[in-house]
Amino acid sequence: MGGILGIIGKGKDPKLVQQISLRMSHRGPDENGFQVTEKGHILSHQRLSTIDLKTGKQPIQGTQNAWMVQDGVIYNHQEIKDSLLKEVTFRTKSDAEVIVHLYEKFGYEFCDKLDGSFAFIVINGDDFIAARDPLGVKPLYYGLDERGRIYFASEMKAIADQCKTFSTFPPGHYYTPQTGFVKYYIPEYEDYELADQKLDLTLLRDMLTESTRKRLISDASVGVLLSGGLDSSITASIATRLMKKEGKQIKSFAIGLDADAPDVLAARQVADFLGTDHHEFYFSVHEGIAILKNLIWHLETYDVTSIRASVPMYFLSKAIAETGVKIVLSGEGSDEIFGGYLYFRNAPSAEEFQKETIERVQKLFTADLLRADKATMANGLEARFPYLDKAFLDVAVRIKPEEKQPKTYEGKEKYILRKAFDTAENPYLPQEVLWRQKEQFSDGVGYNWIDELVEYCSSQISDEQFNSAAEEFPYNTPTTKEAYFYRMIFNNLFHQNSAAQTVRKWIPKWQENLDPSGRANKAHIKTKLLANSEVTL
Repeated sequence: MGGILGIIGKGKDPKLVQQISLRMSHRGPDENGFQVTEKGHILSHQRLSTIDLKTGKQPIQGTQNAWMVQDGVIYNHQEIKDSLLKEVTFRTKSDAEVIVHLYEKFGYEFCDKLDGSFAFIVINGDDFIAARDPLGVKPLYYGLDERGRIYFASEMKAIADQCKTFSTFPPGHYYTPQTGFVKYYIPEYEDYELADQKLDLTLLRDMLTESTRKRLISDASVGVLLSGGLDSSITASIATRLMKKEGKQIKSFAIGLDADAPDVLAARQVADFLGTDHHEFYFSVHEGIAILKNLIWHLETYDVTSIRASVPMYFLSKAIAETGVKIVLSGEGSDEIFGGYLYFRNAPSAEEFQKETIERVQKLFTADLLRADKATMANGLEARFPYLDKAFLDVAVRIKPEEKQPKTYEGKEKYILRKAFDTAENPYLPQEVLWRQKEQFSDGVGYNWIDELVEYCSSQISDEQFNSAAEEFPYNTPTTKEAYFYRMIFNNLFHQNSAAQTVRKWIPKWQENLDPSGRANKAHIKTKLLANSEVTL
């Protein structure tokens, strides 16, 4: 876990490489490693120690001349060690080391054997492979400099001023000098016509439980982000049960503008119900505005939704890291899988609903995952996402869209997920939380946050500036003064055309108001908690 940097090609000053690698030191505050290979290529690593705290320093050498660096975690590393690599003598107890030995044994064809979130680089002589996990949980960028050297890095800031062109490394792909980009992750659910999975609520619950269990594997302290919404509350409930079996109490964390924010109230209720070691943190609008420039430097985006939601997540991550917790579970992915955003109510057909859920899962790396990774790793905190487990996705995404559409259940979004955890005996959550309406994180921390943020950003941009937006920013032209303000900050930090082109703006479909806030949808109801639904399956 941490920040990785690899340069394929000779002649780069090693001292300079070490300096640019330190631009990502926030991703790995525990230690750093550096290796110039026998052919003059370079690997660097900034480490956040979560598995094998003592011997897992990277880069890690293989059996002979191959070297590797990795950001992320391989959940099935012990299984791989006990089966595919049982003949190997390992140098460390790290989960990452299996990667270099899989390369030595299978060549390029091993990425689909990994179960985890990862970005890695392996160099062996003049041969190499770089890869990114199936959904892009961990970030990765690649670029070329004026001498044709190839760069790979966890964050754009490490290579933007070194490369003449650079871009986002596509999730679910690997790259080698022999093959170029190869898509190794090709799940059946990407074909919207194969949505034929029979609805089995028990299976859904069991698979999410197993996914959560995997993500509790760590040699460091683990907690849960608890917004009080459905997704994080279910994750917290499952994790609490699993930890109790080991005689442990899990820590939960919530944030808002004050103690009466919608998310804080609901999170407190969930924490009391579950018996977690609960912590609440607060931030002011003034504090949020004050960190915008630093936040955009960390996020490397100008996407409005990502920035709005990242401010509270940044403050929360900083506070969590200060408690000594290094890993948190988070609920990203559920809304995409189950059509939880309020605009999904307006889908014109079941087929369009299914297509949109698939596309949103595929595009998670451009928004929610980018935000969740970079806002947490800015503070040396790792986020893990149970809903984005490959096995869980194979079942959940392929459930017939009619079973997931809100209109099937009188407008209740994510009904089948709620119902899967609506157990009469030993309940997972309070009913009023289990059936609470969807709130986007940036709204739930307190409605004043978005309102005052938009007002502030608009005050910083004159009408004259905004009227020249298309001339100033011909690519992804800002359509609001808030968007213009973020774009202006981004452009000052990352002025290259390649940088602007890495950003994908997210706009909800099927609603007249294109503001991404959940409150912009007519279906939104401004209540702190909703009463239990009477819809039955």
